Amino acid sequence: METAEFETDLSLFKYDNLEQLPPAYRDLEEDERTERIEAALEELGDDVVILGHNYQRREIVDHADFVGDSYQLSVEAAESDADYVIFGGVTFMAESADIITDDDQSVILPSMEASCPMAGMAEALQVDAAWAELTAATDENIVPITYMNSYADLKAFCAEQGGLVCTSSNAHRAFEYAFEKGEKVLFLPDKHLGENTAYRLDMADETVEWDPWDPEGTDAEEAVENDVILWEGYCQVHERFREDHVEQLRAEDPDANVIVHPECRREVVEAADRVGSTATICETVEAADPGETWAIGTEIHLTNHLQRWHPEVDVVPLCGDACMDCNAMRQIDPNYLTWVLEELVAGRERNVIEVAPEEKELAQVALDRMLEI
Repeated sequence: METAEFETDLSLFKYDNLEQLPPAYRDLEEDERTERIEAALEELGDDVVILGHNYQRREIVDHADFVGDSYQLSVEAAESDADYVIFGGVTFMAESADIITDDDQSVILPSMEASCPMAGMAEALQVDAAWAELTAATDENIVPITYMNSYADLKAFCAEQGGLVCTSSNAHRAFEYAFEKGEKVLFLPDKHLGENTAYRLDMADETVEWDPWDPEGTDAEEAVENDVILWEGYCQVHERFREDHVEQLRAEDPDANVIVHPECRREVVEAADRVGSTATICETVEAADPGETWAIGTEIHLTNHLQRWHPEVDVVPLCGDACMDCNAMRQIDPNYLTWVLEELVAGRERNVIEVAPEEKELAQVALDRMLEI
């Protein structure tokens, strides 16, 4: 099991209440684990709902009540009557669920090590410092937009500064909203989604990257000469895809179709046949004719799920054996799921995600603005 093989550096994680998996749970075989999970779920009944993100491994998805995108799953949790929401995702997803669920619902992340690297690329202190520089360099109004893949404190920051949250599906609408409110946009934390959105809105020549790690990089006065300022952040899984992956696939199978996530590099998006969120990718394969080939440019577990769910379609990973899983999602080991469920049966809550009240209120404002558009 992956999580038992390395020593955790707590400084890498947003939450300091990290609990290691007890030794008794580390070597469970799948048959025993499945039996124990099912027994715990039968005992807990409607008191618990399990959410499985599209990027989760099969052993988690098989036990999930709902499978889908992060925000979609949070909505499902909020609409349920369950006292306990087990989120098979990463930290920012569990935070979003805590923001929109009722106060009497507890959101549990099976492993607190499941911390999204991209969300960690836009920490509050960095953003505050950048914001001070950028706003001091212009009299024009800058509106911040944060991708859903960010921590609650960044969502709260955007709300406080007149901005909002977006998903990969509605980023263009968030840009339009922001430009109705101000003259410039600061988009965080995913530069590739921001760049692809700018291209969609014919603003490709009006973008600049802001790298908080490079003191010799773009200065504030130069940055604010542009209408769209892109934070230097990215998804490690989606940045792995290259244009030559598409070219190689087409050389091997000219009839193959390619769909990629908008977190991919601009040149990959341009080379693909379609671009869309994980929900769009799922819908595209579901609607495909039998015998069609679809190469998927996203996290490998979703590709594997689609292969199982739609055997009549030839679903292949865009970069073959080089495609990778999400390191953060990998931390939601099914043994952790067994542990937190059996602890609930015993009356103990483990790894509860709680957003501070003030942050929660402001983050909800940012989400509400997204829903308005």
